[in-house]
Amino acid sequence: MSNLNIKAKSENTFDAIVVGSGVSGGFTAKELCEKGLKTLVLERGRMVTHLEDYPTMNKDPWDFNYQKRLTNKEREDHYVQIRSGFISEENKHFYHNDKADPYEEKQRFDWIRADVVGGRSLIWGRQCYRWSDLDFEANAKEGIGVDWPIRYKDLAPWYDYVERYVGVSGEPLGLSHLPDGQYLPPMEMNCLEKHIKKEIESKFPNRYMTIGRVANLTVPHNGRGACQSRNRCARGCPYGAYYSSVSVALPDAAKTGNLTLRPHSMVHSVIYDEGSGKATGVRIVDRESKEMIEYHAGLIFLNASAPGTAAILLNSISNRYPDGLGNDSGELGHNIMDHHYRLGASGTYEGFEDEYYRGRRPNGIYIPRFRNINAATSTKEFLRGYGYQGSAGRLSFSRGANDKNFGAAFKDSLVQAGPWTFGMTGFGEILPYHENRMYLDHDQPDEWGLPKMVFDASYKENETVMREYIKNDAAEMLEAAGLKNVATFDAGGAIGVGVHEMGTARMGRDPKTSVLNAHNQVHGIPNLFVTDGSCMTSSGTQNPSITYLALSARAVDFATTEMKRKNL
Repeated sequence: MSNLNIKAKSENTFDAIVVGSGVSGGFTAKELCEKGLKTLVLERGRMVTHLEDYPTMNKDPWDFNYQKRLTNKEREDHYVQIRSGFISEENKHFYHNDKADPYEEKQRFDWIRADVVGGRSLIWGRQCYRWSDLDFEANAKEGIGVDWPIRYKDLAPWYDYVERYVGVSGEPLGLSHLPDGQYLPPMEMNCLEKHIKKEIESKFPNRYMTIGRVANLTVPHNGRGACQSRNRCARGCPYGAYYSSVSVALPDAAKTGNLTLRPHSMVHSVIYDEGSGKATGVRIVDRESKEMIEYHAGLIFLNASAPGTAAILLNSISNRYPDGLGNDSGELGHNIMDHHYRLGASGTYEGFEDEYYRGRRPNGIYIPRFRNINAATSTKEFLRGYGYQGSAGRLSFSRGANDKNFGAAFKDSLVQAGPWTFGMTGFGEILPYHENRMYLDHDQPDEWGLPKMVFDASYKENETVMREYIKNDAAEMLEAAGLKNVATFDAGGAIGVGVHEMGTARMGRDPKTSVLNAHNQVHGIPNLFVTDGSCMTSSGTQNPSITYLALSARAVDFATTEMKRKNL
């Protein structure tokens, strides 16, 4: 019997294990495989293969049974996912079934999940903006949370590395608080966007508008085809024109011969050896058979999302770590952040009636943060700032849906393009509050024996005040640009709906106040790394995924170097 156990352990042993196959997990696996490590990727969701599992990628609007709407039964199954407004008949196959795997909300938390191989890299917005030292130094300067243990110079070469691989289109601006990168040719703004850009930049010092920096290829790149401007990205792209783990990173990892991918793997905990002080493996529960299985490796990366990674660590209990693996600081699960958004302004424009645009560009404009940059832009009412994303377009025939007119002339009028409109949505920074947290309820295990996650987090005064500024600044800029019928909006929501949850295992300089060090290692456990959103020490205003990738590339390089030196 012992020989059988030894054989089983041998067959289940790898050089490295990566938990999660989303944006950061897929890329981390690719990096490890290319460095020669036999790597196991564990994904809790089902298998998704590029092209084979994009059932709606080429459908036209009239091919859908319910005009892209979910049925009442599907809305019940996805009762959290529908809060985002992103899920529909065209992409529902990628989204999490909330009814099958619920969590508890002490305060509303909109956790948007994609339980499939590739995770949210299949449905992300693909916006890629570098952080700067304005972001990395903010906590220290303001006495908020803890200081980041790194600065922009530590990540700059890794941003370069990642952007060259991923393929990010955009234009340089020369702004110190939004560093430029390695960009493919930018997409083009339409005529109204160009007009608004000119007006904003001429009337508001320190405010700039650019086309979005987006992980959609504008030219063929690294063997992938250019974007066809179909704007069907959330269905899966048959051209591989936007970056995802499924179409780019995991296939490249597989080419090395070093990748083993295991879907339907619910990670229960990390195995910790108290004698060596190292992580030795991972326990999973097979989603289908409910069998518990152990896998072993000398190097482990957790990339299961900020809540998912924290849950795994909190459930990894030992004599040394009774409150969760690596949780000497007591900060594990705390400091949940996101970006608060779903508010801004919109308006109509009289003019450019003889101009239109070509295709369905899967990208919009970006207005970088312009408040609290320096003394000249300082605002006393709140800390940090916000940026905007948006776009202009002409109203289509659907504008007549609720119109009281009728008859042939009315129908003919709808064949012509309607007036120009422009809308902009703010993305504001949420500060790291210790009381914003998630934890585990061991008295409520799910069908796989895993404890239920509980969320207790909310916006505070800083975010509430900032939201008023976001709306008012948006309206002011649109009115200055000559738009009519300008109106602000605020669709509310909660933490999580920005789909940028961060901070549950933050980086820091002191093991007493943080979970990870400057290299994304769990303090005191040298072979255990975290490079997903859990590691973030503050939230910035920028979409964070490109920063996760840069941190992942840097951490893998450090880890493999240390392995060669026999320091892990």
